Amino acid sequence: MEFAVVSTCNRVEIYGVAAGEDVPGRVVSAFCARQRVDPSDFGRFGFTAAGLDAIFHLMETASGLDSQILGETEILGQMKKAYLNAQERSSAGPVINRLFQKGFQAAKHARTHTAVSVGQVSVANLAVDLAAGVFGKLENIRVLLLGAGAIGEKSGKAFASRGVRDFAVCSRTLETAGDLAAKLGAKVLPFEARESILAEWDVVVCSAAAPGTVVSAGAVRAAVEGRGARPLLFVDLAMPRDVDPAAVGVGNVFLYNLDDLAELAAKNRQARAAEAERARQILAPRAASLWEQVQAQLGSRGAATQGSLHGPLQARRPLAAALALAAN
Repeated sequence: MEFAVVSTCNRVEIYGVAAGEDVPGRVVSAFCARQRVDPSDFGRFGFTAAGLDAIFHLMETASGLDSQILGETEILGQMKKAYLNAQERSSAGPVINRLFQKGFQAAKHARTHTAVSVGQVSVANLAVDLAAGVFGKLENIRVLLLGAGAIGEKSGKAFASRGVRDFAVCSRTLETAGDLAAKLGAKVLPFEARESILAEWDVVVCSAAAPGTVVSAGAVRAAVEGRGARPLLFVDLAMPRDVDPAAVGVGNVFLYNLDDLAELAAKNRQARAAEAERARQILAPRAASLWEQVQAQLGSRGAATQGSLHGPLQARRPLAAALALAAN
């Protein structure tokens, strides 16, 4: 069986190839059992798709057309990482290889020939815009990156591009924090000290990917008391949230999460909506061509594998995501 799993802050997608049309249902059942979710509730958060629909969804996703922030570019890198992981664990066979490689090519073509990604559409750039709205000029602000993964790195680079030079990285993994700190010329702070040092920073970008909150409302309140009249901005890009939502009630604190950033992005979404439709028109014939190739590829394997090709199982936040490619 071939499969690849795409997992981001607000989606999980399972793409796979297997004999048997009952596979999508079995994957959904296994997913719900693992997440302790009633299968009857799955439809509220997730969906399955087949054949051409699943291929088209893969291309839409890679192009940033299925993201909270229309046209964002992070998803393509996340899908490439998922594909690399599938190759490394030998779960990507000839069909998955073709799907992802052609999907990436189609996404690049759609982005190049439309303006769907024009503007400040990444969460990192939106975080910088929020900081500019709170503090004005950014050259003298201090930024704490709570989390040293891909989102933390992109956020750090986005702030650096706007003149920020005073950074610190705080991560559960000291080695990872050190790697990012070296790239930004930042200092490394111990993760266990994260709440006690909040008062020293103007902007805290959170992407720790922890199972629960790592910054309490009490710690935020204590930090504000030590800052006088100077505001404190939290940009929580994690899912689940890193910052206790109760912190929003603390005076002189600005707290934004992914949903808030999606609302901000909606202000320039209308201008990109027409470009998104153009992108879909570009993707449609490429998806159809790829589906024909996949059907021929499956047929060449022999009758034993002609039954079904299963693709993304997508369940959206707070669960994940699932789709299925059926090859008939």
